[in-house]
Amino acid sequence: MEFSSKLLEKAVNEMAQLPGIGKRTALRLVLHLLKQPSEQTHYLSQALTSMRDEIKFCTNCHNISDVDVCEICSNSARNHKIICVVEDIRDVMAIENTNQFKGVYHVLGGKISPIDGVGPSQLNITTLVEKVKSGIIEEIIFALSSTMEGDTTNFYIFKQIKEFGVKTSTIARGIAVGDELEYADEVTLGRSILQRVPFENSFYK
Repeated sequence: MEFSSKLLEKAVNEMAQLPGIGKRTALRLVLHLLKQPSEQTHYLSQALTSMRDEIKFCTNCHNISDVDVCEICSNSARNHKIICVVEDIRDVMAIENTNQFKGVYHVLGGKISPIDGVGPSQLNITTLVEKVKSGIIEEIIFALSSTMEGDTTNFYIFKQIKEFGVKTSTIARGIAVGDELEYADEVTLGRSILQRVPFENSFYK
């Protein structure tokens, strides 16, 4: 792809690094920005810079937040004895949109995947085990996607906390095997949370 401007080329190359954005789509987006008032582009760049420089991760659940402890963890109306274990922020948003879960979350930051070089030590598993050790937690809900990596991660965590006698469950298989939570419709996901089953039952079936 030939460019008449090095500045344009650089902008397109940077835009094309985003997931799912090829060079042609990146060019279309950059040209669109050029057609907008300059302040609109400045607002966008400022918002992205502020997000990258100022965003925090909740010290309790590792969710993305503007403050040290996120709004969910600091909400006294939530049931802090029930923890829903998810892969990332997108899953928190998906479950919250169902309005069916009133507990709190624990964001792992990924799934165990040896082929991708992701091991247990690279995920937020240790802090979850420490919560269970505290004796306050009554139930852990595994809400990872029903993939081989998700099931492997669930089982690894289950082995780490099994001795502490905390109740463990997993979302019902209303979510198709291999699907990611963020793409499930809200009704199906909501029912999967409400109709969760004991983790051991789901694993050995």
